[in-house]
Amino acid sequence: MEREVPWATATDLAEYAYCPRALYYRRQDPSAPELPSAADGRRYHERSLAAERRREARRATAGAGLVLAVVAVGVGLAWALHP
Repeated sequence: MEREVPWATATDLAEYAYCPRALYYRRQDPSAPELPSAADGRRYHERSLAAERRREARRATAGAGLVLAVVAVGVGLAWALHP
């Protein structure tokens, strides 16, 4: 059980910025039945997180491709200019 504090921590503020209801949900009894609106919110966050992970994977792939292209051009130039 979490200790109640009279102020918000930095983590609380970050969580609130992501989802204003985050603190409310975190303090709910986990054994309570999930309401339809809560299920909708959970599905929304799952889809949002999955989309963010896909974007990050594409960025990583694009970055690796760019690094490999630069290295290949550098090696090609060094080989072509080598006497």
